[in-house]
Amino acid sequence: MMQSVFEDMQFPVYRKYKNNKRFYKIISDAEFEEIQLIGSKKVVSLHKAAILPDKNFIYDLCFDTSVADEITEAEYKTIYDA
Repeated sequence: MMQSVFEDMQFPVYRKYKNNKRFYKIISDAEFEEIQLIGSKKVVSLHKAAILPDKNFIYDLCFDTSVADEITEAEYKTIYDA
């Protein structure tokens, strides 16, 4: 059986795009919450990865620093509560 790359990761983890317009709470290797800042609006949505591109996106958020920066739970909550 193949070992998951997420096996040692402690969820949730928090990330943001480098342009500070999208913030992510990765809940598991198959689920994440996203906050999008669009002008003066904030859109919060929950995503469940059912297909491979969605699972690859979660992987990239977690492990590819060229895609997203790590942030703290407090930073995420500040955006969520704003």
